[in-house]
Amino acid sequence: MNSSLLTRWKASLPVPVKKESEQGSGTDTLDAYRVVLFNDEEHSFDEVIEQIIKATQCSRQNAERCTWEVHTRGRSIVYFGQMSACLRVSAILEEIALKTEIQTG
Repeated sequence: MNSSLLTRWKASLPVPVKKESEQGSGTDTLDAYRVVLFNDEEHSFDEVIEQIIKATQCSRQNAERCTWEVHTRGRSIVYFGQMSACLRVSAILEEIALKTEIQTG
């Protein structure tokens, strides 16, 4: 992601913290899969935010948190769910050549 927006982002966003409900317990077999989005240093913050919203139907605030986590940590879990839903989310993220991976467990 372009680093030109870094200063603005640091001032406007809190450090992302996933709520316990977002982390999943690992015991729910229906949500045994997750989509991980990786930083690629090629897309702008706005491109990533808009694509996360399109793929997951989440709020802009949640998409901004995920994008900030991708930028600062190199990856973020952007979606939990069944394999079919994860495949759909991953495909939408990859429409603009974002790097994703579906993980289990």
